[in-house]
Amino acid sequence: MLSIYGHSLHLALSCFSYIINYMEIITYGDELLRQKAEKIEKIDAEIAEISNKMLEILVKDKGVGVAGPQVGYMKRIFITCAAGDEPRVFINPSILETSHNTVKFEEGCLSVPGVYAQVVRAESIKIQAWNEKGRPFTLEASGLLARVILHEYDHLEGVLFIDHLPEKKRDKVIEKYEKNKKK
Repeated sequence: MLSIYGHSLHLALSCFSYIINYMEIITYGDELLRQKAEKIEKIDAEIAEISNKMLEILVKDKGVGVAGPQVGYMKRIFITCAAGDEPRVFINPSILETSHNTVKFEEGCLSVPGVYAQVVRAESIKIQAWNEKGRPFTLEASGLLARVILHEYDHLEGVLFIDHLPEKKRDKVIEKYEKNKKK
């Protein structure tokens, strides 16, 4: 029998099937959101299917970006779909440059639903990644797309948007989230 890391192929396929069928947004308080995502070693049909499922979740939940850790998939992948831009898949991304100019703008997060706060981020960035077909690309982005990319990249590092807030503001946002959660 074919074996993958000591497990049968059947077990590996059933785990993949489970990931795809039960993928959903996890929320604040789940330890996975605080862990660093691991590099994707092979970009194949499985990764393409995972990226498609992540895009479905993004559209269903009316977001502009979603990262692997937000759906319990602890690999370095995120999807963006910012207003005025096409959906994009970023696999094993690296931020190459960030501008010195910063902009404050309201952010929210699918993993911290119902709360928003002003976050300061670089106005523009340059990023390198691979797409779902395994093709490398470099992208210069500004405005909303740059913000979404930085927000989703943070998720790969175990960082949430609320971590960019001053302590008192962060505490208020968390308190509001917890209050909303009880409703």
